[in-house]
Amino acid sequence: MRPIRRSGLPIFCMVAACALFAGCADLGAPRNSPAPAEAVNAEQYFKQGNFDLAAQTFLALAQRDHGSGDYYRLRAAQAYHENGEIDAAARTLDDIRPAHLVDAQRIDYDLLGADIALARKNPAKALQLLGYDDANLALQSRTRTLELRARAQAGTGDVLGSARTRAALNRELGGADRTQNEAQIIATLALLPPATLKQQAESLLPGDPLRSWLNQALHKSGQALPLVVLHPNQPVGTLMPQQGNGMQREGYLPPHRIGVLLADTGPLRAVAQPIRDGFFAAHFADTSAQRADIQVYDTGSTPETAVAAYQKAVADGADRIVGPLSREAVAAVFAQGALPVPMLALNQPDNGQTPPPGSAAFALTPDAEAAQVAEHMVQRGLDQAIVITASEDWAERAALAFRAQFGNHNGQVLNEGRIEDGQVNFSTMVRQVLAGVPTTKYAPALPGAAATTDSSAPGTIGIFISMRPQQARLLMPQLKLAGYGQIPVFATSHIYAGDYSPGLDRDLDGVEFCDAPWLFDATPGLPNHADIARVLGAARGAGGRLFAMGLDAYALLPYLNWLAQHNDSYLPGATGQLAEDSLGRIQRLLIWARFDNGAAHPINGSLQMSTAPQ
Repeated sequence: MRPIRRSGLPIFCMVAACALFAGCADLGAPRNSPAPAEAVNAEQYFKQGNFDLAAQTFLALAQRDHGSGDYYRLRAAQAYHENGEIDAAARTLDDIRPAHLVDAQRIDYDLLGADIALARKNPAKALQLLGYDDANLALQSRTRTLELRARAQAGTGDVLGSARTRAALNRELGGADRTQNEAQIIATLALLPPATLKQQAESLLPGDPLRSWLNQALHKSGQALPLVVLHPNQPVGTLMPQQGNGMQREGYLPPHRIGVLLADTGPLRAVAQPIRDGFFAAHFADTSAQRADIQVYDTGSTPETAVAAYQKAVADGADRIVGPLSREAVAAVFAQGALPVPMLALNQPDNGQTPPPGSAAFALTPDAEAAQVAEHMVQRGLDQAIVITASEDWAERAALAFRAQFGNHNGQVLNEGRIEDGQVNFSTMVRQVLAGVPTTKYAPALPGAAATTDSSAPGTIGIFISMRPQQARLLMPQLKLAGYGQIPVFATSHIYAGDYSPGLDRDLDGVEFCDAPWLFDATPGLPNHADIARVLGAARGAGGRLFAMGLDAYALLPYLNWLAQHNDSYLPGATGQLAEDSLGRIQRLLIWARFDNGAAHPINGSLQMSTAPQ
């Protein structure tokens, strides 16, 4: 097919338009008798990309066949349009009597008229033509309608309406078309100033999927929306009498066959191993008579192989599926639309895509941890912060989420610094980010640090850090030497290596951080962390969090339906108290811990609900 020469139309819509127009003969000739030979020839010219000859042949047919003349004129107009002859297409369209068209032909007529109106910079007319209900249209007609409507809304200045229409279109697309449409959603919203995006987000109802797109548009300017805090207060599984004898757990609906999608090959194998071990540890500890069968499927290293693994699990009879693990693979499975078997994904897509109905997404995200740190600092009465993080992507995400959450409570980030991988001397960065913050009398200041010495640390300032243990062990002594040792420091879980190392961690004394309660055996009813770590290497160190995630993934499956319908309920889990928000994302209530004499200890009574974009 010859390339379409229309300007400003995304590639996927060009392809859809050609497919739609090419199918009109099948949808349309309004007669039961066989099509004339000239009509067959005209359709063949169209398919071959000879649009000019196709248009002339259709017009000749229209002159002779008055009963089907309007249909043939429509086909001629479509051929002119495909040839880039907008004026000829418009003139031909003007000669058509719409009342003589039926069903799909009338939709084609309006679609073509809207496309011509957009080409002539008349988006208002395009919107008028596209005002019909698209819910029951064939897929090609619906996608074409939504794309043109989004362009028309953008042309009239309705940025939010355009983004919302494209979000609806996104559910009908896949592959490169979907990627291109998502980029267009963000680019459209990014036309609005950050303050307007935030204001619009505040006006949305809870659970509105447009919020995640607004958040991604804000990321373009280095900002983010604050995360919505969950406050569940009712544990799942309350024992209740059942008909007959015995008791039943409220909300408990066990699966019969579970498909587990995890990588057994490729770069994610090392991450998948502790999750798999945790999942099977929970399975073998399950004494229920209804314990499910489990089959593990290798997702490989690409989104396509992950989708194939999901489809194989479905074909094998799984009634619950867990995984896959990578953000790209999760997005690819979600992109299939309504899933035949509910899935508990083990990550969240980067594009903010939400799980299909009945499914959920479970992830250990730095964003949620950083937002929880901000909430904790505010509760401590701190309204000013210094942010120091690693320079990796996950740490940048944490910094972004902290700024948004802290600012939402009128907190002020005074300055920020970054630590590069392999860097050991932070004195210059410390001086720069803490310039103007008073030093204390308890330690000498490095050359160039703020000259003021105060007898007590500033009472309203805290330092937020998100970095690996090795980096934090270097940073903390340098902060103290610079005279800032009295300022409280709060961190994400990345600071804790997950094991008892007092000789290494003594420099971290006083730092508070949020983490998975299972690492401290703070969730009753779960297997002891230390006992398992002694016999399973996958549960040791930082891998303990992934092992805990596997424990929780198994425990969540019987309660997914209940949690989706009861946002005030939670499951006491290894990674936290687990609740499901209105967008199908599993959120965690983390525990707070503090380093003391080189050992990390939980802080009693200091739980704070982690947060999630709504």
